[in-house]
Amino acid sequence: MNKRQFKDKVYGELARITKSMANPHRMEIIELLAQGEVSVEEIAAQTNLPIANASQHLQVLKQAQLVEINRQGNFIFYRLSNDNVFKAWKALRDLGVERIVAVENVVREFRKSKFDFESVTIDELVEKIESGKITILDVRPESEYKQGHIANAVSIPIEELSKRLKELPKRTEIVAYCRGPFCVYADEAVAMLVQAGFKAKRLTEGFPDWKVQGLPIEVSMN
Repeated sequence: MNKRQFKDKVYGELARITKSMANPHRMEIIELLAQGEVSVEEIAAQTNLPIANASQHLQVLKQAQLVEINRQGNFIFYRLSNDNVFKAWKALRDLGVERIVAVENVVREFRKSKFDFESVTIDELVEKIESGKITILDVRPESEYKQGHIANAVSIPIEELSKRLKELPKRTEIVAYCRGPFCVYADEAVAMLVQAGFKAKRLTEGFPDWKVQGLPIEVSMN
């Protein structure tokens, strides 16, 4: 193998990874799997795809060794191969927001038109936690919360929040979080909380961002 063949081979293999991620549905699937193990049926439901299509996208990611499967009896669950997959996805996401004006504009205009509320960064949330007067609210599905969540976060899935507002204190600030900056569960939660008289903000990032920074997390799996 000469030098040119060596480089073509290496870069060709690396290109398989970028090609596998170069699809909007697969990008969303990676974000979803960053929350924990998920079945193909749930992935299809969350991404609004037919099960067959969701399965095809998962196979592309699996062939690129970005995801792996966990068989439990007759059920198959998918998960990211490791945290480096999310880190690569996050780097691409952050680069897109920083360099592609259209991405930033879409996010800003969507939130301005529907959820024009304050937000806090992970660093700001760490400072608030150290002050001791903060309630952290996880509004993702309970299954995702159980697989991993910010330490001491309270779990109230967004579809249950309107009926469970009394469980939250009104005298302390609430910071709601979900899957990441493109997830709107936290926005919906803050809108509901503010309307009900709570002081609430959304976390700019999501749980996977918190996790890869090595910040305290908890797992509640039985």
